[in-house]
Amino acid sequence: MKNTYKTKAREVIIAYLESHNDKRFTAREIFEAVSKEEAAIDRTTVYRNLDRLYEGGELLKFKEPNQDAWFYQYSKEHEHCNKHMHGQCSVCGKIFHLDKDFVNEFSEKLLNEYGLDMDPSKTVIIGTCSDCRHIRKK
Repeated sequence: MKNTYKTKAREVIIAYLESHNDKRFTAREIFEAVSKEEAAIDRTTVYRNLDRLYEGGELLKFKEPNQDAWFYQYSKEHEHCNKHMHGQCSVCGKIFHLDKDFVNEFSEKLLNEYGLDMDPSKTVIIGTCSDCRHIRKK
């Protein structure tokens, strides 16, 4: 990334997102979490760093149709994470990669039957993960 400085704020933000890489957060949630650790971080710094991390390919950025806020998820260690589809648990918020064969079959079916050319990198299927289903049954 061009003109990227390694600031304390940036390091704190990356560390927080890396340690929670299976979840996604709004900028506000990230700000609230990192400002507890580093009080000198202000909201503008968080937003600016999130934009730069996204532009550099280190974050995924999602927007759900019924939400006003963008969601961010750390993705640096998941090469090509922005090229496939994800599932998300509506209970715990965990995000996971969906099988490529399933996604290809699903995409093809959408195109052939509905004329919808889906962008897998911007598609998240929401449901309840197996861990949360087991907890609910107890």
